[in-house]
Amino acid sequence: MEHPPLLYRSASWLAGAAARPFAGPEMAERLVLDRPAQAAPASIWLHGASVGELISARPIIDRLAERVALIVTANTTTGRDMARGWGLRARLAPLDTPQALHRFIDRHRPTLALTLENELWPNRSALLAEAGISQMVIGARMSERSARRWRRLPWLIRPILRRIDRLSAQNAGSEERLISLGLPDTALMPRVQLKLLGPAGTLPEPHPETRERTILAASTHDGEDDQIIEAFMVARRHVPGLRLIIAPRHPVRGDDVAALLAARGLNPARRSQGGDETAPVLLADTLGEMARWYDAAAICITGGSLVAKGGHTPWEPAAHGCAILHGPHVANFSEDYALLHAVDGAETLAQEAGATLARLAAAPSEAAAMGDRARALLRERAGDAAPLLAEILAAVGGGAPPPETRPDIEDAPENPDMR
Repeated sequence: MEHPPLLYRSASWLAGAAARPFAGPEMAERLVLDRPAQAAPASIWLHGASVGELISARPIIDRLAERVALIVTANTTTGRDMARGWGLRARLAPLDTPQALHRFIDRHRPTLALTLENELWPNRSALLAEAGISQMVIGARMSERSARRWRRLPWLIRPILRRIDRLSAQNAGSEERLISLGLPDTALMPRVQLKLLGPAGTLPEPHPETRERTILAASTHDGEDDQIIEAFMVARRHVPGLRLIIAPRHPVRGDDVAALLAARGLNPARRSQGGDETAPVLLADTLGEMARWYDAAAICITGGSLVAKGGHTPWEPAAHGCAILHGPHVANFSEDYALLHAVDGAETLAQEAGATLARLAAAPSEAAAMGDRARALLRERAGDAAPLLAEILAAVGGGAPPPETRPDIEDAPENPDMR
């Protein structure tokens, strides 16, 4: 068994020992000094760093939870609490100290450790292998910048990667970089982009009759609404009956956006006051209803792209078959927008934004085809989770319905001096 470097093992052991006498409730949980309220074996230990990773893997997590007993860990209390809110047994992840990991493995006795994205820890890797626990990573990513850093530490990264039994990367570049760092190419599974699985599985609701004549400005920021209103008014002169939904990124801006609309003679219905998509102009100044507005509009302008905010994801409107328009500022999703442009699934709003809106609104079949291409690309990019699920379940013997659990009492604080 190839162990982590002696200096790392020694330092982490000392850190675990030093933290124990002073551990509050959260640190006691990270050190696995808390007392379980019930027997807690699990077939799979599933770990995601925080909220984003767990949300992206939610479709897979839900399917696994139907078949096997899971223990879910996160590095943050928000991630842990969210997983508990899903009805799962969840806790803070053990620190990468030998003592905490031994206690965690002894308590939960997993058959498989399933990691989301790129949480790689030396002691965790070595002790899982020592215990005969299979290791899988899904949604793995390795940027060129991260790879350059790891190449300076081959003695640390190579043993970790060589212990991974199976790995599904997000893209070909991550695969190549991971293999160059030491991952056996025989460990590769089909690629899946976790963050796209949820949108790709979206089933749009029935569209209202007004959808072809409705434009949605989704998640707008200060400085964008006035540009969108101006373009809408130009387009409406060419396409009578054109409708507009503005959904500010932060609903607290609702009064400001309403004032901008009123100044142009547009008196919006406000969702916060009961308005809906039947209104000619709707100010969607609430949270949690964006899917409804995507279904209500054939054309979507993605916010954060008309001002220098880096742009928001195009995949949510793509999931609903919207024709996607955006401004020049899409650095946060530059590759995604480039791919959409390559299949004519998105278009940049230039200076003649009103003319672009008018053209698409006057040609509903063109807008629909654009939305169809975006949705098809989304499904292609997301990949198929079924083979991945089959491999995961095969690694734990096919799976069986998990026992009833009470995630709200999974762990109770214990005196850190005990055990």
